[in-house]
Amino acid sequence: MATAHRYTITPKNPGAHLFEVELTVAEPDPAGQLLTMPAWIPGSYKIRDFAKHVVSIRAESEGEEVELTKLDKSSWQCAPREAPVSVTVEVFAYDLNVRGAHLDKTHAFFNGSCVFLAVDGQEDRPCELTVRPPPDGGGDDWRVATSMPSKDAGLYGFGTYLASDYAELIDHPFEIGNVLIGEFEAAGIPHAIAVQGDTHFDMRRICHDLATLCEHHLRFLGTPHGLERYLFLLTVVDSGYGGLEHRCSSSLLCSRADLPRRGDKKITDGYRKFLGLCSHEYFHLWNVKRMKPERFTPYDLRSENYTGLLWVFEGITSYYDDLALARSGLISAESYLELLAKTVTRVMRTQGRFRQSVEESSFETWTKFYQQDANASNAIVSYYSKGSLVALALDLTLRKETDGACDLDAVMRECWKRYGETGDGMPERGLESVTQSVSGLDLADFFERYVRGTADLPLENLLRDFGVKLHLRPANSSKDEGGKPASDESSPAPWLGAKLVQRGGRQVFSVVHAGSPAEVAGVAPGDEAVAFGGLRITAGNIDARLGDHHAGDTVPLKVFRRDALLDLTVQLAEPPDDTCYMELDPDPASDAKRRRQEWLSLD
Repeated sequence: MATAHRYTITPKNPGAHLFEVELTVAEPDPAGQLLTMPAWIPGSYKIRDFAKHVVSIRAESEGEEVELTKLDKSSWQCAPREAPVSVTVEVFAYDLNVRGAHLDKTHAFFNGSCVFLAVDGQEDRPCELTVRPPPDGGGDDWRVATSMPSKDAGLYGFGTYLASDYAELIDHPFEIGNVLIGEFEAAGIPHAIAVQGDTHFDMRRICHDLATLCEHHLRFLGTPHGLERYLFLLTVVDSGYGGLEHRCSSSLLCSRADLPRRGDKKITDGYRKFLGLCSHEYFHLWNVKRMKPERFTPYDLRSENYTGLLWVFEGITSYYDDLALARSGLISAESYLELLAKTVTRVMRTQGRFRQSVEESSFETWTKFYQQDANASNAIVSYYSKGSLVALALDLTLRKETDGACDLDAVMRECWKRYGETGDGMPERGLESVTQSVSGLDLADFFERYVRGTADLPLENLLRDFGVKLHLRPANSSKDEGGKPASDESSPAPWLGAKLVQRGGRQVFSVVHAGSPAEVAGVAPGDEAVAFGGLRITAGNIDARLGDHHAGDTVPLKVFRRDALLDLTVQLAEPPDDTCYMELDPDPASDAKRRRQEWLSLD
């Protein structure tokens, strides 16, 4: 067996946010070992250049310094040595983000991609990782939360952990500090949630609900190979949201107000959002962590990896995350339809859906979705949101056209057998091929129109056949996210077509929609709003200001563009029907009622 690479990570200087990472390479390349740092982290498709956080690096062998030559932004070449080489790196860690690393005197968090060098050509060797407390004793009462298997570390303890190779080493994030732990089982498998940042919530309820949710997912696709324990790592902040999947864990970020307090019984919007986040990242255990695009097998972590399939791996996951909440009984069917309608609303308000397909969105994520500019809503579409609606339309189409004999569930199970259990990787049109094979339907037109094309999905007609009514209406206000009927009988305000936000004490137009009155008038993203109709306009009062007028009115608008004051004239328009809500048909046809029960798994 090949000698393992030995890593040691120490929160060397929490006040300065510096980790010290030592790596010993037992059998370096005698011609000079090449060491590299990932440029991106799997699950987040953007070049992040983690090597930029390296503060210092040095190497030695047998007590002598070894010369290191930096070859490019993320690689170093050791001078030739045949004896073991030890490399010590200082890494600055102050990115409180599920994709990053963060260290201060309250805790330590890291993803391996941010802190661990790879030994080029030897990435398949086993790795041992020793995790140490801060040297000043400041972390004597800290606990270590990770899904990485232990060698000699006790549960939640400092010590040495094991990874089968470099890919696994960087796929187990760590949370270290005064974490609160909740434990539960799902399908006989130990699960836990480790929480940093808040202790005033109902841990028992969260564990109960997560157990219900995880059981549902495990019944759907079966226990994935190698899953012996699962860990949710949760950081709680005043305001935040995000998640990143890993092979046996997930890193989550949520707002403090989203968690249920002890004694609360209802599912608040915030808690529903939190459960949806957990559901999304947990479903990734199958969909992208083990079943992944062929072009991701293996990952090349030094440059972009292009695939048109992210709508499958993120969009389909986004479809099942909230659907699982309804199917497992955590939320009602009405609550699920509210979430679904909000997704439709987000897509309807994106003019980019007519310019970019979900396949193109997947392929171009590196430069467009993850690096959005002021024109993003007019130029791109989300492979998460639009992808989830494609999944919905595909599921309903399969159920209807086969009279319930086939559905997206069956397609995903077959994909799991072909690409997940084998590890072969899904070809670029693999999902399409499996769908047609399993269903026996000719779906070429569906995939051309809705995956490779930009046509709007026929959701209203599809949902009607499942006993669900889809309605579109104008927005009630700038804060209206959809999901519910109009709040009152008053007429909606006329349409300006620009989003106004407060930024650094200034009122700034952040988005200007294509073809809108604001665009026609000459408003540009970044313009600072001064007055509308002779009155001060802010993000807080824009709805009231618009409500003073009617569609067709011509209104003066003053804005600052950089340091120049511009006098513009806006002709307001009728508000578009871009806000969706849905409702269960109280008296559906018998076939529609049956389909609805099968789709939502209603009793």
